[in-house]
Amino acid sequence: MCASSTDRRHAGRCARGFTLAELVAVLVVLGVLAVAVMPRMDAALAMRNTGWHDQVLAALRQARSLAQGHRRLVCVTVATGSVTLAIASAHPASACTTALPGPDGGAAFAQDGSGIATTLTPAGTLYFQPSGRITSDGAGTAAVDASIGIDGEPDITTVGETGHVH
Repeated sequence: MCASSTDRRHAGRCARGFTLAELVAVLVVLGVLAVAVMPRMDAALAMRNTGWHDQVLAALRQARSLAQGHRRLVCVTVATGSVTLAIASAHPASACTTALPGPDGGAAFAQDGSGIATTLTPAGTLYFQPSGRITSDGAGTAAVDASIGIDGEPDITTVGETGHVH
């Protein structure tokens, strides 16, 4: 019990709050936790980017395989958060008319909900020809070397004349 306000000798004992030693101890514990946890968070973010990179690479390789295996034009659209594939209904064709469902049955062949920045250079659609070439048009007149940039990952490149994706 606190002393009455008339007793000045014990008035400081009733003060509420934290001592300097307690505050320093809490700051030290928070610092140690930050040092231990932050590298793990960075590793988790890096794994997310690597996973998206691998999904995009797999989608492009699948497009090439489908175009050659089915002898049909396959169109690939790359955007931030999704890669979609479509296939022509007949051969020869200059446009893709049938969407190919992704592994989960959805519209996107590869999908990332966290919005990792993904850019295709040159912009537009990639057309995987039945011959194995990658072109900038459905008719297959202009082979295109393309680059897909993913935040924090090495670029994915395609070689238009050979259809190689790496």
